[in-house]
Parts: sequence; structure tokens; C-alpha cells
Amino acid sequence: MKKARKIILYVVIGIVLVIVGAVSYVSLALPNVGEPEQITIKATPEVLARGKYLATHVIGCIDCHSKRDWSKFAGPIDTTTLGGGGELFDASVGFPGEVHVPNITPNGIGNWTDGELFRAITCGVRKNGNAIFPLMPWPYYSKLDREDLYAVMTYVRNLKPIKSNYPASKLDFPLNILVHTMPQKAELSKRPNPGDTIKYGAYLVNACACQECHSQSDKGVPIAGLEFAGGREFKMDGATIRAANITPDKATGIGAWTKEAFLARFKAFSDSKTAATVKHGDVQTIMPWWAFSGMTENDLSAIYAYLKTVKPVKNQVTHFTKG
Repeated sequence: MKKARKIILYVVIGIVLVIVGAVSYVSLALPNVGEPEQITIKATPEVLARGKYLATHVIGCIDCHSKRDWSKFAGPIDTTTLGGGGELFDASVGFPGEVHVPNITPNGIGNWTDGELFRAITCGVRKNGNAIFPLMPWPYYSKLDREDLYAVMTYVRNLKPIKSNYPASKLDFPLNILVHTMPQKAELSKRPNPGDTIKYGAYLVNACACQECHSQSDKGVPIAGLEFAGGREFKMDGATIRAANITPDKATGIGAWTKEAFLARFKAFSDSKTAATVKHGDVQTIMPWWAFSGMTENDLSAIYAYLKTVKPVKNQVTHFTKG
């Protein structure tokens, strides 16, 4: 009996050591995506303009890293906070942890090299080597054109400096361990010729991370077959908001939409000063209409053209429910 107890004890100790070793490896040795590149970006007026367009109206840097006025429909950006961060994601919105969106003005990233910033955007690794949870959709940015990313970096480095002091991010267990395994090396691409409408539209859809919000997932893993079919839930102010089905299904998606109707839906939000006031319990959306409305008609047309080619999925979505 004593011998059996000793064996069991040794087995338990062995299991504990394996677990401790595995956790230690994941926490200390990962992420491992390589050192930051040695990058020097030539900031021309053209590069700066391209970066402003992408960061403000396509990729969403400014939308996420600025405060939004949620007393208005679709939360238009508070233009006095551009890039200053501060939006909070925690249990109140269904997030497993507590993350304050960081400051990306020169006061927040001024001591980062271009290589460190590029690695963060494309691989999900901070200056200090810590993993970035893909709340920032860096897996999508990792597939963009290097020159487009350089343009975005040029623009954010030229934002008005904003002072801020936010608490460090915290993730719930076991996500605080698993996050170390998430960063991956970038798989950059070349921006397609806008004349190739479908390929160019696919590039823009990836840049906007449309699939991220408009697809359902199970514990962070996209559910196969429901890409772009909507239904992903977001918690806000005691209500549940669900992303729309943007597949070309005619009954439940955008299959019956004309290109003109698609463009008009975005352009209806061109002036954020006209945003309707939203009271507690009123219908709201997290869709950054005010940001995306600034895309050119050519770019929105390309997005529309690409979305019409994805697999139609019949999925009726109730966009907003209280409680």
C-alpha cells in the first residue's frame, strides 16, 4: 500500500512539474516571432496622406485608439482624443479581462523604433516583447502591403501628442497564459491594382477586418461556414448588439442590395455632427460608420464587389436586444 501511495505521489509530482514547465515555457519563451526589423521610413506628403486615409477610414486605428461618444448613434469619434486611447474593454462588455486601449500618439509610442512598431502591428508583439491579444486585429494587418503599413505608421507618428496614464492590461486565466502563443510571423502581401476590383476588394475587406466582427466564433475560433454571416454578439449598456449578415444571401444578407444602396448606407454617415442622440435602452451599434463613411466610392465599390462573391449564408440576425 505504501509503495502504491509513493507511486501515485511521484506521478502527481511529475504531472505538476510538466504543467509548471509548460506554463513557464509558454510564459517566458513565447512569443517568438524574431527581433524587430531595422526600418527607416521616408515620410513624404504622399505617404502621410495615404496613412491618414488608411488609419482614419479603412484600418480603423483612429477609431479604436480614440474615445467615442456613445451618447450618439454609432459612437462618433471625439476628435480631441485622436490616437490617445482610453476605451475600456472589460466584463461589462463581455471581455475576459480588462484592457484600456493604448495611446498611439508620440506620447505613447515616441520611444518605439519603426521596427518595434511594425512588429506590433503585424505580429502582435509589444516593444517589451509581450504578446498583444488580437483585440487589435493584427492577424489581418499581418497580410497587408508593407508600404501601406509604413504609411499608417508615418501618420500616427505625426498625431498631436496626448498625455495619458492607463492601468496595465489584464487578461483572465487561462487567457493570460494562452495569449503568449498567439503572435505569429507576418505574411505580408502586395496591394492589388485597384483595376482588379475583386482582388482589391478582398484586400480592403481584410484591411478593415470585416470578417472579424461579422463572423461568429467559439472561444475565439471562427466557426467554419459562417464567415461574414453575422450574429457575433457585443455587449453594451445592458444590451446585446449583433453584427449584420453581409454575405450575398438575398433573404438575410446583402444579396438584394444594389451597389448604389450599399454606398448610400455608408455615405449617410458622412457628417458626424448630425449623429442622433442615443438614450439608455435605445438601439445602438458598434459599427464605426462615421469612420468608414470617409472611404472613397471606388474603395467601397470594390468591397461591395468582393462581398458579392463570398458564399451566401442564410442567417437571420436580430441586430439589437435589450438585456
